[in-house]
Amino acid sequence: MTVTLRSLETAIPPTVLVQSEVRDAFAAQPGLTRLGERLVRTCFDSAAIDTRRTALAELSLTDTSENPKFYDARSGLLLRPSTKTRNDIFAVEATKLFIEAASKALDACAGIAPSDITHVVTVSCTGFFNPGPDYKVTRALGLNPSVQRYHLGFMGCYGAFPAMRAAKSFCESDPDAVVLVVSAELCSLHVRTSNDPDAIMGSSLFADGAAAAIITAREDLPDSGPAIQLDHFETILTPVGEEAMAWNIGDEGFEMVLGTYVPHIIDDHIVGALEPLLAHDASVSARPYREIEHWAIHPGGRSILDKVEAKLELSEQQLVPARETLRTVGNMSSATVLFVLKYILEQPFSGGNERICSMAFGPGLTVETGLFTRVGGPVQPSAAVSAELAEPAGAVPAEVPAAV
Repeated sequence: MTVTLRSLETAIPPTVLVQSEVRDAFAAQPGLTRLGERLVRTCFDSAAIDTRRTALAELSLTDTSENPKFYDARSGLLLRPSTKTRNDIFAVEATKLFIEAASKALDACAGIAPSDITHVVTVSCTGFFNPGPDYKVTRALGLNPSVQRYHLGFMGCYGAFPAMRAAKSFCESDPDAVVLVVSAELCSLHVRTSNDPDAIMGSSLFADGAAAAIITAREDLPDSGPAIQLDHFETILTPVGEEAMAWNIGDEGFEMVLGTYVPHIIDDHIVGALEPLLAHDASVSARPYREIEHWAIHPGGRSILDKVEAKLELSEQQLVPARETLRTVGNMSSATVLFVLKYILEQPFSGGNERICSMAFGPGLTVETGLFTRVGGPVQPSAAVSAELAEPAGAVPAEVPAAV
């Protein structure tokens, strides 16, 4: 049985963060030490990001709302809202993105109506509420009230993989199943001024966005363009790294733990993490990595991508989808790898079947991998994830700190 991702759509909030402008605002905060200010400038300048999106209009740096909660444009001060204040905003703003992405994915999937959806799987690690996003999506899209609903919470940047793997299992168990997978993250809710390197790193990288996919094994659907067959998934815990990457809940938002050794852990263990995945298919396991046509790598940060490219001896072109996603929209935690997959789907299709190897990294240190096949086409060339995300390229410094 072949399980296929039939449509993949994204949603981003309207407020644009220009990296250099946000850098200057963070570097100007009182209480920063000289080292802290230096780290702010280094992290922001080295992130390989031009623009990001946020659900917080205040972070546009020009918003003059009364009673600001996150940023006071009049004084130039970053404020310190409580975790409750941040989470209350998540419940409102994340819901909008969940619904927008899910609606777009459903509209883009020919032959599938709301009544056809049998399962909903939602993903997020940046907030909590209940009835949750699975409920909100079900109600907003008019899905069957008996639809099976699941929410994967607080898993981090690799969360889209367990969601897709679960969808594949549902479809293999029931050939008529149609699964809606939706990931939405509001990472910008948890930014704060600090001299802590982990907090500074998070502020320089993370952004808001959502992505949704329709996954099914049904064969009675019309061809609606390029799609992705979900062939195999694997998950690996590296033997080291439990203390190097974590995601905790604090009194003033969620707090990242991100050791500088993370890229080195990935460099040491990425080949071993790929072995069980590629062993599923003899047609790829014996080939050099660069002969796999597409690589959908979660762009946790520039140093991560540099390590993957060098260790696997991939071409620069094979990392373009990940690097362009990072450059134009930043790191949106679990949703980001779906943006990378969408970028790949929008590229010209030469015919036949093109393989995709995908991976993401998260707390543990956990490495999630997927082996896919791109089918369908041809499509017209696309220079970015979509026209709405295209931004002019900018120069990026050579030194890059760690990231997830």
